[in-house]
Amino acid sequence: MTSPQTPHAASRPGFGTTDLGLVFMSLIWGINYSVVKAGLRTLSPLTFNGLRVAMAAIVLFVIAAFVRDTKLPSRRDIITLALLGLIGNGVYQLFFIFGMSRTRAGVAALVVAAGPAWIAIISRMLGREHLPLRGWSGIGLQLLGVACVVGSAQGFEGGRDVMLGAGLIALGSIAWATFSVLLQPYTKTTHPLHLSAITMASGALVLVSIALPDLIALDWGAVSLGEWGAVTYAGIGALVVAYLLFYRGVRVLGATRTAMYGNLQPIVAIAFAWLMLGEQPTMWQLLGAALIMAGLLLSRTAHATPMAARSAAVSSSVQTS
Repeated sequence: MTSPQTPHAASRPGFGTTDLGLVFMSLIWGINYSVVKAGLRTLSPLTFNGLRVAMAAIVLFVIAAFVRDTKLPSRRDIITLALLGLIGNGVYQLFFIFGMSRTRAGVAALVVAAGPAWIAIISRMLGREHLPLRGWSGIGLQLLGVACVVGSAQGFEGGRDVMLGAGLIALGSIAWATFSVLLQPYTKTTHPLHLSAITMASGALVLVSIALPDLIALDWGAVSLGEWGAVTYAGIGALVVAYLLFYRGVRVLGATRTAMYGNLQPIVAIAFAWLMLGEQPTMWQLLGAALIMAGLLLSRTAHATPMAARSAAVSSSVQTS
């Protein structure tokens, strides 16, 4: 499964600087699960999310203000991007933070790792791509792996709450996949910084509004340096640096190939959760991880075709038969 790409992007299957950036993105996001989990030990989910997303939006707008060599998006595109931001940085972040507050970091990372499966399904539903049987087999393995991971949560302390958290993370993954697919065309016409700032700002507006009572009640003087460090890493690192790398990946390589670098995320996340939080992975988690990785590899080696290209090929074959 690959998202619609420019001919230039499709002709560059090798490993390049964009791929290297996506590896770094995966490391940032993999570590972020443990950082967020640690931050939520003392800060409420709404406070933590409101602070980090607002911080990210401010930084992105400051950086975007220095971009002079490209024109701003049209008013229509700005409105569309803002609406998409409500999905990708509003709805997704709400599901993510409430899911993280209830489940393990490793469980969350494995559920999110199956995001390419949702992207494939949504791309197909929207008529963007045709995926061969090999690709759908990979999607099936990914979803089976997610089922193993979510099901294993029942055996943890506070099992039902952990399962609820995993379910919320899964719903967030669907929201993120929808955002990724709908955003892809704009990555070719809009500067990544403008795109990031606009979509982050609309999400931040919603999240800060919802978190306002918690932020007003917060004892700012009691927030420790470690808590600010967690908010800063989760805001600047995960939502600025990693997002910019993500948007570049979507623009150059397509949404699906970019999402495939999520293969590294659960490995990093499980390792750091084990080291930082003492979350020892279970056999069901490891089985789920193996299924998800196998499914991702299978999907990655399946060559999807844009629906428009497929229709043209079918039309051509009919005409020449």
